[in-house]
Amino acid sequence: MVVAKQVADLITTARVLIAVYLMWLGITHGAAGLPLAAWLMIADWAGDAVDGRIARRSRIQYRTWIGDHDLEVDMSVSAGLLIYMLQAGFVNGWLAGSYILLWGVYFWRQGGIPRSPGMLFQAPIYGWFIWVSLRDAPQAGWAIVVFLASAVALTWPYFPRVMVPDFLKGLHKDQGK
Repeated sequence: MVVAKQVADLITTARVLIAVYLMWLGITHGAAGLPLAAWLMIADWAGDAVDGRIARRSRIQYRTWIGDHDLEVDMSVSAGLLIYMLQAGFVNGWLAGSYILLWGVYFWRQGGIPRSPGMLFQAPIYGWFIWVSLRDAPQAGWAIVVFLASAVALTWPYFPRVMVPDFLKGLHKDQGK
């Protein structure tokens, strides 16, 4: 019998495959793959929005490795997206390499990946990608904007009352280390 937790883990695992596919897309299609990359990111963000909710609703509660590493999955997708943009020529190699190196040193010094900095790692990559999509594939770029605005609207007021304060508290707590 399949329980909700297994469905959630399957969604999270599929998101890892999206990260791998994004890298392959950059190598094989370059900039021409931008519209597909945008739709893959919408699929990833949609999966990220539902996998945790599904897992928490499971009638059988237990922890799994993939569930415990959801943040790392999020980060691997953003890293896959960065590699896509690098291969497609949307990001300079030195900039991408420096970005990964600086964050790698930070996480190494922290002894792991604190939640809020892990989320912050993703933000510039996603921001750059949205800008590139709006500039070079406007239809796909606007689809991203509409999706993200809808996601915030659907989670209102949870987003500004819980997510944003928890993120900021996490950054403040992690600065004290």
